[in-house]
Amino acid sequence: MINNQPLVSVIIPCFNHQDYIQETVSSVLQSSYPKVEIIIVNDGSTDKSGEVIRSLENEYENILGIEQKNAGPSAARNAGISKAKGTIILPLDGDDLISKDYILEAVDTFFKSENIKLVYCKAEKFGKKNGPWKLKPFSLESLAKDNMIFVSAMFKKEDWLSVGGFDVEMRGGWEDWEFWISLLKSGGEVVQLPFVGFYYRTAEKSRRKIFSKKGKNKTIDYLNQKHKDFFFKYLNGPLHHQRSLSNIINKIKSIFANINIRNNAKS
Repeated sequence: MINNQPLVSVIIPCFNHQDYIQETVSSVLQSSYPKVEIIIVNDGSTDKSGEVIRSLENEYENILGIEQKNAGPSAARNAGISKAKGTIILPLDGDDLISKDYILEAVDTFFKSENIKLVYCKAEKFGKKNGPWKLKPFSLESLAKDNMIFVSAMFKKEDWLSVGGFDVEMRGGWEDWEFWISLLKSGGEVVQLPFVGFYYRTAEKSRRKIFSKKGKNKTIDYLNQKHKDFFFKYLNGPLHHQRSLSNIINKIKSIFANINIRNNAKS
């Protein structure tokens, strides 16, 4: 255990999670790491989430509740982080869970190198579907095509500030992916802890499932505008709507472009 332990702020956006928010908070309260504050942002819930949050706030000194009109998870996370007193941030959705040692092991990991920007762990799904969440190994090239880091990874508040927080334009989904790109494209180490520390609740209708093809394509276009330098560096061109084929498509286009240049030079 490190000395002078930093405060960790757990940021929980909540939208109609009245049946789950207490269990989520309990998983944080059971953490083996002693210096934790919990900020719950009620993102315009229409159920009784607000009542549950106020009850938790009254019961525990280290819990703060924030009310806002519905603005989406990016805005809710930003609202919570802006109020955070901790130097290390852990976003946690209002129906997910963490293990008791996740925060402790992540904080210890941050102190191994100043270059570490992001710490996460292995994960399991529970609820509608159960079992290990098979996440692809991290690399920047892989991150350019897809996201393999769930939103409940830990990072420093100063790094959140430096990239302008979560992008509130990304209301349909993939806001965590965009944030990791913003956070990591300028450098920094990523560490995955070798144990299951995060539990993702699966449901019949999750944001991941209702993200339409049209919405995905629009978001990819937006990502290309915002992170053109990143995609051109690791994919040799833009991210395509068929994301996994981006490298191949860009190489083929580059070959034909070079052929046209040579032909034009001869004529």
